[in-house]
Amino acid sequence: MNDSQLNELQGKLGYKFKDTSLLKAALTHSSYANENKKSGVASNERLEFLGDSVLGMTVAALIYKSRPKMPEGQMTKLRAELVCEKSLAALAVKFKLGECLLFGRGEERGGGCERPSILADAVEAVLAAIYLDGGFRPVTRFIDKHLAPNMDRLDTENRDYKTALQEIIQEKPGQSLSYHIVDESGPDHLKVFTVEVRLNNKPIGFGAGKSKKEAEQTAAKSALGDIQK
Repeated sequence: MNDSQLNELQGKLGYKFKDTSLLKAALTHSSYANENKKSGVASNERLEFLGDSVLGMTVAALIYKSRPKMPEGQMTKLRAELVCEKSLAALAVKFKLGECLLFGRGEERGGGCERPSILADAVEAVLAAIYLDGGFRPVTRFIDKHLAPNMDRLDTENRDYKTALQEIIQEKPGQSLSYHIVDESGPDHLKVFTVEVRLNNKPIGFGAGKSKKEAEQTAAKSALGDIQK
C-alpha cells in the first residue's frame, strides 16, 4: 500500500495517524506475514485481539450512557449485535478495507478480501491501531459516527412490545390484558394471523403476522401507539 492509498483510507476513517506503521500492521493478514517471514512482517492478529476489547469496552460505555433504563440482558444483546461479524464486515465494505489488506497469494486468489470474518477482524485491528495511536477519544468518535446510528434500528427490531405494554398496564392495579386470535387466513405454509389485544375485555389494538407471536407483538405495538399519544 502506497502513501496515497494510506492517506485516502485515513480520510475515510476520519483519523490521521501519527504513526502510519500501526495502520499498515492492521492491514496485514496472517497469510501475507507467513509468506514474508524473512522480512520480519507481523500480521494483524495481535491488533485484532486488542481491538476486540477496545471495541467492546467503547460500545458498552456508549450503551450504558445512552440507554439509562435498559436492563443488563438487553444491553448485552445490543452490544453483541453492534459488534457482530456482520456489522463489522459491513463497515469494512463501506471503507473498502478489503482492497487495502495485504494477503498471501493463496488467500488473495481465494477471495480473502470479500470474506466477512477477515473483514470484521480487520476493522478490529484498525480500531486497535487508532487506539494505540490516539487513545480512546478518536475510537469513541469513530464508533459514535459509524456504529451508534444502528442502535435505534436495533432497538426497534428487538423491542418486546408485549412486555412494554404490560409494564404500562401494571402501573394501575386491577387491569387485565389479554390477546385473542380473531382471524386466520391463507394456506398452511403462508398462514396470516390477526390478533386483538384487549384491556379489561375491551379492544385496544389489532395486529397481523405470520405467526401468533408476531401478530401479538404487532397488536401490542398498535396499542402502545394509541396509549402513548
